[in-house]
Amino acid sequence: VQLQASGGGVVQAGGSLRLSCAASGRTVGIDYMGWFRQAPGKEREFVAAIKWGGSSTYYVDSVKGRFTISRDNAKNMVYLQMNSLLPDDTAVYYCAADRTYYGGVWPTKARQYDYWGQGTEVTVSS
Repeated sequence: VQLQASGGGVVQAGGSLRLSCAASGRTVGIDYMGWFRQAPGKEREFVAAIKWGGSSTYYVDSVKGRFTISRDNAKNMVYLQMNSLLPDDTAVYYCAADRTYYGGVWPTKARQYDYWGQGTEVTVSS
């Protein structure tokens, strides 16, 4: 599976961006798609995830109500709509795919994901 993230950029605080992740290759068997982010000097952090075969979603508390993850299976795309952006949202954002079902527990650790995109940079200015 190959993942290509795009849509990053520079935006003022309070603004919006939509990130896209294109999946190609053998996408059959993917269970979850996720978005992570990594700010300079910090560890990679879980942001949101979605069931590839359904509509269930899960978010880290800091983005609830501001970010929305969605997917279009027909196009093999996953999106992250980010509204009311804050300077603390500044990071490189990565999309990831996971083939393992964790018994109903959402995968929020980077090591739980099998495939990664190259990252797209988001900068939120104050």
